[in-house]
Amino acid sequence: MPMPIPADPQDVAYHELGPDLLVRGEGIRVWDDQEREYLDCVAGTFNLLLGHNHPAVVAAVKEQSEHLIFASSAFQTAPTNRVMQLLAELAPPNLTRVNLRSCSGSTANEGAIKIAQLHTGHRDVVVPFRGQVGQSLAATAYNGLARMRAPFPQHHPGALHVPDPYCRRCFYRQSPDSCGMWCVDRIDDFLTYAGSGSTACVIIEPISGVGGNVVPPPGYLQRLREFCTERGIVLIFDEIQTAFGRTGQLFAADHFGVQPDIMTVSKGLTGSGLPLAAIVTEERFVGMERSLHGFTYGGHTLAAAAAAVTLEIVSRPEFLAQVRAVGALLLDRLLKLKDEHPCVFDVRGVGLMLGIEVAEPDGTRSSQLAHALHRALSERRVITRVSEHGQGNVIELRPPLILTPQDAHLIADRFGEALEALQRTVR
Repeated sequence: MPMPIPADPQDVAYHELGPDLLVRGEGIRVWDDQEREYLDCVAGTFNLLLGHNHPAVVAAVKEQSEHLIFASSAFQTAPTNRVMQLLAELAPPNLTRVNLRSCSGSTANEGAIKIAQLHTGHRDVVVPFRGQVGQSLAATAYNGLARMRAPFPQHHPGALHVPDPYCRRCFYRQSPDSCGMWCVDRIDDFLTYAGSGSTACVIIEPISGVGGNVVPPPGYLQRLREFCTERGIVLIFDEIQTAFGRTGQLFAADHFGVQPDIMTVSKGLTGSGLPLAAIVTEERFVGMERSLHGFTYGGHTLAAAAAAVTLEIVSRPEFLAQVRAVGALLLDRLLKLKDEHPCVFDVRGVGLMLGIEVAEPDGTRSSQLAHALHRALSERRVITRVSEHGQGNVIELRPPLILTPQDAHLIADRFGEALEALQRTVR
């Protein structure tokens, strides 16, 4: 008899208090079959950068559907060609080649790892603690959280996990002003004593997504870039959650001023929820045979039509400036709430990629408190998620990038109400 699969606490908490059946969406709002209105503060699954049913995306999809919905990747189409052209133009200048044959973040990350292994002839993949590579079997083996790997008896070999740059909970018990960036320099110890002696790549989210919205300290990614260059290790930026304006810059690589060797993108690429992913690389990484990495729905024609118009919108300077302004407003409001509520351990983020970490008075991580806050927000019709797939202690806040100042204030007001309710229950 198969073992029962335990319910995901995040799903339980959401479905107990959230909408039973969603029927309509517009902008940052969704409505259920009882016509109750919710603020979608996680943009679907962090992928609806332009919100629900953005008119420009809907129009592009409708128009494309009248001509050609799908074509084999053996053929060119105008939408896929346009997406590859835009990605090559908009990516950091060293990244000039685009592989559009993936259909999800997991498959894009696996493809990037394959490319690195093929071109270096090396094996090991370095991933930070709390790193989220994906949900497919191979990607799961690389995930930084052991809980994600635990149920599966067979693990893909070559994963090497190293401490992440989580300064508030530093693995080395150091402080950012005096640590000397041990979280980079001591990776050498892991390569020497825990690895196979054959390191292909480091794959890292510039800001961790599922792992708790951890923003690295100034200089970390620059030092990591130098570390990889000196050792001939391929540096892969997993920008599945950070790309296309989430940080207020088009890519997190732009925000931090660091050029990776390979970058993966997905989630927000189509703006309003159609699946598409890409691997963007330096010229030197061309040459992997098509048969070694490709999926039926990779480069989907209809999704590419949505992606082309999305890229044109999110790359506008005024659009990115608005993300930075509204993100700063919301962050400021949340920081003020931190000063008023002892259970808020930290508020952090860049642009509209924010995290609210809750903890016990002594700083101990508390998933229970995070879920209590999540429930209080759900009662106020604010849709959020809890980090580490519902096992962490950070409320993840990723509203669509079209968020207005008025709605940012509304979200902050409801956060304040939820924290007041939480505080009353823990007194």
